[in-house]
Amino acid sequence: MNPQTDVLAQLTDAGVSIWLDDISRERLTTGNLEELVRDLHVRGVTSNPTIFAKALSQGNAYDGQVADLALRGVSVEEASRAITTYDIRWACDVLRPVYEESGGVDGKVSLEVDPRIARDSTGKTAAEARALWWLVDRPNLFIKIPATEAGLPAITQCLSEGISVNVTLIFSLQRYGEVIDAFMAGLEGAAAAGRDLEKIASVASFFVSRVDTEVDDRLDKLGTPEAEALRGKAALANARLAYELFEQRFATPRWSALSARGARVQRPLWASTSVKDPSFADTMYVVDLVAPDTVNTMPETTLHAFASHGQVGEQLSPDGGESAEVLRAFTRQGVDLEALAERLQTEGAAAFVSSWKELLGVIAAKTTATSKEKS
Repeated sequence: MNPQTDVLAQLTDAGVSIWLDDISRERLTTGNLEELVRDLHVRGVTSNPTIFAKALSQGNAYDGQVADLALRGVSVEEASRAITTYDIRWACDVLRPVYEESGGVDGKVSLEVDPRIARDSTGKTAAEARALWWLVDRPNLFIKIPATEAGLPAITQCLSEGISVNVTLIFSLQRYGEVIDAFMAGLEGAAAAGRDLEKIASVASFFVSRVDTEVDDRLDKLGTPEAEALRGKAALANARLAYELFEQRFATPRWSALSARGARVQRPLWASTSVKDPSFADTMYVVDLVAPDTVNTMPETTLHAFASHGQVGEQLSPDGGESAEVLRAFTRQGVDLEALAERLQTEGAAAFVSSWKELLGVIAAKTTATSKEKS
């Protein structure tokens, strides 16, 4: 076993599922995704509108499908569904052996609902989730729904119908608690409808590095020694307290009743784990977030960095350790983390809307060019 495989195997053995935060037609056609699954312990894939917009704008891997869609006169919105679900279906098939080997725990691939409806329409979000679930038609699919106020009841509705959900854009502990409530309510609805709870899965994507980027900018403006000492500590403290909340909420009688019927925990997923500040270790959001029943979704650069020189850190304390005191130190510096988390979620949702519009623009441009060539 080479050193890269060894450290990734150690991370997996510590209870952390390694997922790739990227997808593209090129990864699929070249066999790159299969290689990462085989050689670097990748056990799942996540996608988002930004990832797809980037994939469509580079190279010509999608040109054949786009040409067919243009000839059929398919609308841009339907073309986007056809293109993205094609990639996700393929990725699900690549990860299917992992799904089977893990008894349905891993091998999952995430596809996000249209972000334009995620903030203001519970009904449309649920309808879009149903359509994507039907189009991909794979048991190892996750439908990704943002943890907005409108998203929470849609999450419950989808889970109650047997649709597995990746809840994304979680930044605050308060919202994370609401996500857990939505998850359990969804499973209770599924149980009442006679569904097999063992076949329904969910993860809660708790964002990490974006918190430090925002908080550290405010600390730098303060310019005090106390503020300087807190740089790079907000995101990890926030995530550690999220894991404490996970431990608490999945040790309650409410969860025990669901577990007795075959339900599986909604695993915390550490998202946005690429380090933005070059003064920090490039593996810190992997090394310092090791815990059982968690997922760490990484861009390929972070995956290779950890394989090259990372190490498996100490496991997170189930009681959060000193993290609560760390967050109180930010309050003393005038940093309101809850308000900041709410803004980050709003900005994250808006960024995905922009990426979705960019994706539609790329598809429109390609279909128009194809139509002119054929005319």
